[in-house]
Amino acid sequence: MGYDHMLTEFEKLCVLRCLRVDRITVAITRFVVKVMAERYVQPPVVYFSSIYRQSTASTPIVFVLSPGADPAFDVFKLGEDMGFKPGAKLKYMALGQGMGPKAAEFIEMGVTRGLWIMLQNCHLLPKWLKTLEKILEKIHRPHPDFRLWLTTEPTETFPLGVLQRSLKVVTEPPNGLKLNMRQSYSKITEEVLTECQHPAFRPLVYVLAFFHAVVQERRKYGKLGWNVAYDFNETDFRISMALISTYLTKAYVNQDETIPWGTLRYLIGEAMYGGRVSDSFDRRILTTYLDEYMGDFLFDTFQPFSFYQQKDVNISVPPTGPREMYVQAIDSLPLVQTPEIFGLHSNADISYYTNATKAIWADLMDLQPRTGSVGAGVSREDFIAGVARDIQSKIPARFDLPLLKKEIGVPSPTQVVLIQELERWNKLLGVMSQSLRDLQRALVGDIGFSSALEELSTSLFNGKLPAMWARLNPATEKPLGSWMLWFQRRYRQYKDWAENGEPKVMWLSGLHIPETYIAALVQAACRDKGWPLDRSTLYTKVTKYTEASQVPEKPKYGCYVSGLYLEGAGWDHVHSHLTRQDPKVLVTELPILQIVPIEANKLKLANTFRAPVYVTQARRNAMGVGLVFEADLASQEHPSHWVLQGVALVQNTD
Repeated sequence: MGYDHMLTEFEKLCVLRCLRVDRITVAITRFVVKVMAERYVQPPVVYFSSIYRQSTASTPIVFVLSPGADPAFDVFKLGEDMGFKPGAKLKYMALGQGMGPKAAEFIEMGVTRGLWIMLQNCHLLPKWLKTLEKILEKIHRPHPDFRLWLTTEPTETFPLGVLQRSLKVVTEPPNGLKLNMRQSYSKITEEVLTECQHPAFRPLVYVLAFFHAVVQERRKYGKLGWNVAYDFNETDFRISMALISTYLTKAYVNQDETIPWGTLRYLIGEAMYGGRVSDSFDRRILTTYLDEYMGDFLFDTFQPFSFYQQKDVNISVPPTGPREMYVQAIDSLPLVQTPEIFGLHSNADISYYTNATKAIWADLMDLQPRTGSVGAGVSREDFIAGVARDIQSKIPARFDLPLLKKEIGVPSPTQVVLIQELERWNKLLGVMSQSLRDLQRALVGDIGFSSALEELSTSLFNGKLPAMWARLNPATEKPLGSWMLWFQRRYRQYKDWAENGEPKVMWLSGLHIPETYIAALVQAACRDKGWPLDRSTLYTKVTKYTEASQVPEKPKYGCYVSGLYLEGAGWDHVHSHLTRQDPKVLVTELPILQIVPIEANKLKLANTFRAPVYVTQARRNAMGVGLVFEADLASQEHPSHWVLQGVALVQNTD
């Protein structure tokens, strides 16, 4: 229709914003290239010799790290080339609790004797960084050979005085499977490969490089990739390669044809890479990769192994040969890879780009001016006051808990959960009502604006859930409008439960702490049947029901739950089992799930996948918060397929 010629580059962005949100980040990159230049979107190449030439004895070099980047080996290599051998004239240490005095001693030694000092992970010792600033201020005539190298993750606690006087370097790992493997092999020489004479060593180094690239690149897919963004780096790769060399050399010397796969998988998956992994489901992904990549099947001549195979692409392991053969295999890899190489569905790209776009919009909203008009004659203050009045009109009356407790008498385990839920609900209503009244008084000038009221007004203006309310709520990522609908639905379920008894289908997302309700179900069954509580568990089965109205009655033990969404897979409603996602369908609502208490020794399941159930799509954080329980989902595929797809159930979508 000629829009390509009719519209300006910025107008094309606006049209794309309406039609394909997931393509905005790519479009913004192209916009910058066309309007400005390509150099503004290309990461610069870091030359460490150039960094050294720009530095002086009085100018520290600060490396701002991104996940997966580790400049230490490059600094060590530069030091060896310039006569500053690590451990001799290049002193280095990783900072941690109680390491401050030792680091100060190193700096004093380096200043007087002309050494290179490298302090790693400065963000882990934020209190001592103020001392570091004072130490640097007192240095007036350092030895001309002295250099101070610092590495830190982005942190607000890093002293501004140190940053202002230092040379800042941002290091990023290579983007993409091909570039990542190329970087790994750029530091592997033919001499390194000849250290081990075992014929399986060279192919296994290639497999390890592929595995290293995969676990790093999987991080870009957010929570679908890893629950926690781990800092896998070159150290993990080098030590794992040394482990493979040690065990294969031992097998070669002893003329043992058996490769100790179990030992290698354990040391690499549980000790080296796994040592960084804090989440049990992330560890399951890591060990699944190693089970898929390491075994005698690598050298099966009748059925050649491939990491990934499609009609146009076949990524396989080259046979034993010179280093150049493996470099050529890496160069033949596609520059842009599909998520399916990592075991993910192709929809993962849509999810990744959509989340990146949402982050851009959130930053743009925060950059909006806090004064001026919103629309035709509506000031910011009037807009906020209107939103506050609208929300206040929708806040229901609190529940009369003393009366409810009197009606219940001696509560059952699930009734105890109801009372606890309503106590939290009443507290939330009190804070919402009081904060909205105070905000409206502050807007007309009756009282002053506190920092809490300022944050509340900004959140209402930007359509976000205020932090003071979020602290009293179950975790959610919903914007304010969607959250209010969710808030009203929660009230209706609580009201129905208090007046008519436990619902036959529980909307699990509406509970503040659903774990306590599920535990109460098991406890109630144990009381009635005389089971020991510590030897009882639960299992789940997905029903054919899609609406609560279809359920005839509440089960005597356990319950039916609704409101669960399947991420990373689809659901076959006809045969009731997991299936691959449909294109462009990122989340599928699961039919009503039945939770059944059972004695642990009687539970025997086959052809099922154990899927974690999380509160939100943010899944579980580094502190382990966010997991509710694990659900058993019927499957005709091997569990490893769904593990790598990142399959999980969530109670709330965005």
